[in-house]
Amino acid sequence: MKQIEHKVVALFLGLALSTCQTAFAYDPEALSTLKKNVLEWNSMRVAKPGETFDLEEAELEDANLTGADLSTTVLISAELSGSTLDQADLKGANLTMALIKKANLKKTDLSGACLVKANLHGSFMKGAKFTGADLQEANLRWAVAENADFSKANLNNATLFEANLAGANLCGANLLGAFFIQQANLNGATLSNNTILPSGEKATSQWSTLHNAQFVREAESGPTSYTPPLPAGVSVHEKSSATLNERATGKPIIDKKKQKKISGKSNFENGSLNNADMAGADLRNANFHRADLKSARLRGANLQSANLDRAFLKGADLSKSNLSNALLYRATLSDANLSDANLEKASLFEADLEGADLTGANLKEANITDANFNNAILSSRTILPSGQQATSSWATLRGAKFRD
Repeated sequence: MKQIEHKVVALFLGLALSTCQTAFAYDPEALSTLKKNVLEWNSMRVAKPGETFDLEEAELEDANLTGADLSTTVLISAELSGSTLDQADLKGANLTMALIKKANLKKTDLSGACLVKANLHGSFMKGAKFTGADLQEANLRWAVAENADFSKANLNNATLFEANLAGANLCGANLLGAFFIQQANLNGATLSNNTILPSGEKATSQWSTLHNAQFVREAESGPTSYTPPLPAGVSVHEKSSATLNERATGKPIIDKKKQKKISGKSNFENGSLNNADMAGADLRNANFHRADLKSARLRGANLQSANLDRAFLKGADLSKSNLSNALLYRATLSDANLSDANLEKASLFEADLEGADLTGANLKEANITDANFNNAILSSRTILPSGQQATSSWATLRGAKFRD
């Protein structure tokens, strides 16, 4: 087992944070100014034209940021849930993996912003501008985006379950692989011959009519390219060199100054561990806070009491793993394999379990308050928080599927 632990540690040390996750410590003085007074923050922006402010991982939950000038600001993994950003300027901002759940973004300008894997679940975005924004794999479940402008926006693999896109401009938008578009409200939305549908085909008047949308024909244009914004403190030269090196070797680049130390318990906070193989590893009490573990292989791993707060585990294999007493607050576990996993006394408060396989999983005494079980798979072997076996009626009440 020790060998496996060493292997995992070595794996982490051999991984760098992804290019959209490079900036580390945010500027505490700038954050204090923003929290204290938006007018003072905007005046500071005017006094320092062209300066990029680093607010990565900033805690701005429920903050009133109406009219704030946050253009080009680094807000990677920032906590903005419940915040008010009405008419704010977020043009070109880097909001990769930011939590923006149930926020107010009325008439907010997010043109050219990077919102890759951002969580906009239930946010009010009426009249917001997303022109040319990158929303790849973003969660827009139950978001209200009436009359919003998504022209030339990248919505590749975005989740659109019951998103209200009535009257939205989707001309030239890339919807390739977008999930649950059939459940989205497209009444009066505008599509064009340059709009890419989830199937990869271009939109047509027939498809638009079937979805109560409008269709317009415009000059043919090629696919829009989406360049991730540079993190704070990284020059164009540094970024280019890193990208070339990464392409040449096929491995991410390690920044020694920004590499996190591991002492006592394994610390993978904010780590980029896509497709990492940690099957069977002893990761008790490990810190995976906001880590990106998409499609990671954790079958049979011991994650007892691990901190997976807001971790991104979409498509991860956690079958037969031990997640007892684990913290999975707001974790993304959509399409994850949790079959025969032990989740006894785990905290799954507001966790996203959409499409997850929970056959044979043990959820005894787990906190599932506001957890999303839509299309999750349960069976008679699944143990509910009550200690009882799952039933088809329990599954139906939560929008889940039941397999006998």
